[in-house]
Amino acid sequence: MAIEETLYAKRGDLHIAYEVLGDGPIDLLAFNSGCNIWIDREDEPHWSRFDRRLASFCRLIRFDPSGIGLSDPLEAGTGPTIDGWMQDALAVLDAVGAPEAALFAVGVGGLVAMLFSATYPGRTSAQVLMHCSARLARDSDYPWGWPQALLDRFVDAVTDPSYEGDAIDDLAMSAPSLADDPEFRLWWKHAGERNASPAVARAIDILATRADIRAVLPMINAPTLILHRVDNEFVRLGNAQYLADNISGAKLVQLPGRDHLPFAGDTDGVLGEIEEFLTGSRATPNTDRILATLLFTDIVDSTKQAAGAGDRRWLELLENHDRIAQRQVHRFGGRTIKTMGDGILATFDGPARAIQSGLAICEGARQLGMDVRVGVHTGEVERRGDDVAGLGVHIANRVEAHARPGEVWVSRTVVDLVTGSGITFEDRGEHSLRGVPGTWQLFSVEG
Repeated sequence: MAIEETLYAKRGDLHIAYEVLGDGPIDLLAFNSGCNIWIDREDEPHWSRFDRRLASFCRLIRFDPSGIGLSDPLEAGTGPTIDGWMQDALAVLDAVGAPEAALFAVGVGGLVAMLFSATYPGRTSAQVLMHCSARLARDSDYPWGWPQALLDRFVDAVTDPSYEGDAIDDLAMSAPSLADDPEFRLWWKHAGERNASPAVARAIDILATRADIRAVLPMINAPTLILHRVDNEFVRLGNAQYLADNISGAKLVQLPGRDHLPFAGDTDGVLGEIEEFLTGSRATPNTDRILATLLFTDIVDSTKQAAGAGDRRWLELLENHDRIAQRQVHRFGGRTIKTMGDGILATFDGPARAIQSGLAICEGARQLGMDVRVGVHTGEVERRGDDVAGLGVHIANRVEAHARPGEVWVSRTVVDLVTGSGITFEDRGEHSLRGVPGTWQLFSVEG
């Protein structure tokens, strides 16, 4: 299911960029993605998978509001407003020929969606609000917000290129599960720069941190689902509870997790709740089974090294190790699935590239004064959101556990698949792999 080309709706003299994905019976108009990036999901696999699942049961419509991304800039001397963005949304619905739509909003997008559903009840069939709030600032009768001074400092830190105060990692706040993924961090930086200049980003953040739409909530009559990950520190749970208490008939569903971005972390629960709310049933997610080459690494004697180096030095070594390992995974076309304190798990499309990456990681670790052991296996795995599971993962992990310090060990399957590549191996004999039936012939990579 391919993403359609970028199209344009007209609001007065402004061109509003939008895209449509899927052709389901329900029109779902998306407001925001949890940050200032609205439709720029190009080359970002987490967001793309999330949207493909949404589009499996609806016609998903995303747009860039005026002043952001591919839409026309605002006139000089004017700034973004909730009302203006609401009118952008209305123009997009008219352009796609949708008499009404369900709304899906995250973060600041909730301000626009809630005003839209209250102003245009005849155009709103339902709304899903995730990590939304009526306001972000704390007040005497609104204790769940942040102190205004803290919000102002946050805006300065993330939008002013010349800011000289303490740095704030907005990605670590928005998507802690992806904050250590160098590919995602690079996309986050570039997409943010493409979507808004520093001045525009500042205007958006000021709007988000100073808006207050509490007076609108009693006027909302659309069926409303409120989703909130309970450990989200960016927008705290009390904000969601306030919405549920003040929107008639709203249903609050609390989900595990801490990521603010809906497409980060465990997405199956989020998507299942949305599908069931909008369609009345929840489809069993199709298990995405693929053939992949898995690479596990582990720092040898990590506990002993940590004790000898001291906490601060050991933390520096770990950070350098992770940086080297992830760089070598990316260099050879792989994808880091997760870091595990003293090692990583990565996947590759082919075993030869995984072996080359493993050798480079071993060499990089030696330059840091440490040894790693690496295990590689090719097998079928289940892709579950951003993670992988299945017997193939366990086999690769057990192969790594048998590897000697500074060596890359592989399964017989890998050896057979790279025949003719010029890579040579030494037979290390038959081994029992804990939790895996039978015995397995293992090999070390030479040189």
